[in-house]
Amino acid sequence: MFRQTAFGIALSTLVLASGLATTPVPGHTSTNESTDTQPSSIVSNQVAISTTTFKTTALEKSVFEQINRYRVAKGLRKLTLNTNITRQARIHSQNMAKGKVPFSHQGFEKRVKSIPLIYNSAAENVAFNQGYSDPAAEAFIGWLNSPGHLKNIKGNYNLTGIGVAANNKGEVYLTQIFVHTR
Repeated sequence: MFRQTAFGIALSTLVLASGLATTPVPGHTSTNESTDTQPSSIVSNQVAISTTTFKTTALEKSVFEQINRYRVAKGLRKLTLNTNITRQARIHSQNMAKGKVPFSHQGFEKRVKSIPLIYNSAAENVAFNQGYSDPAAEAFIGWLNSPGHLKNIKGNYNLTGIGVAANNKGEVYLTQIFVHTR
């Protein structure tokens, strides 16, 4: 479906990699079992914007607030933002934006092991979009409409970290890591 505008047809893209989650392993600090990791695509149409400058920390805060509002509305406890988890999420988003790693969950286990926490389970949502005025909202909506991502959002986690990075092509990469500590 295309939206016709006075300027013609503009296409904006949102791509999600399937939500990745580890299975809980009591007494272990890491696990390597995961759910579906194959990328899935959602293409939406919206008027493209001309600017590619985004305040990434503001986008991170927006994702965090939207996720917690959703969790509270569903009777779930709020997640606590953790700087160590955020650091790992940012590094992954920056690496994807720079083309150092593909848009994927590649290296998820290493990211989680790098967080100095003892945890029972962890999960990750990633999104890539381009051409939206509010990339955080687009990623959030996409995640809600994807069963694997939604499972992570609603999961039994208590900590999170969010990292957003943009490149000079206007591509915005978002990573959210969820952790359940002991």
